[in-house]
Amino acid sequence: MGEIATSNRQISLFYNSKSATGKQTLAYAMTEGLPVLEIDILKTKLTGTQIVELAHRLHLEVGDLIDKNHAAYKTDLNSDEFSTDDWIKMIQHKPEIMKQPIAIRGDITILIKTPTDILKI
Repeated sequence: MGEIATSNRQISLFYNSKSATGKQTLAYAMTEGLPVLEIDILKTKLTGTQIVELAHRLHLEVGDLIDKNHAAYKTDLNSDEFSTDDWIKMIQHKPEIMKQPIAIRGDITILIKTPTDILKI
């Protein structure tokens, strides 16, 4: 059992409240008729364990959770030579570089590419 609690009766949404995709995905999630647990990654600092669990649920390495096209990554970090711990610290200090939104419902976890992807959950 992981650190992130899940339920088939609730959608947990990890998102950036300043992102248009994040805000639109949240709106779609609320129309699904299930309670939505909103985790705004800009306001709620993720633990290292939560970051690793999200990556694992998505079948990704932690470094693959980084949006390497994000301006904060390009200007401040721009390297692929980091350890898992380094990637975790980067996400914790600059959460806006994490790919998101990520939705979880029960055993299903998806990385949202377009807001309507939330309907797949």
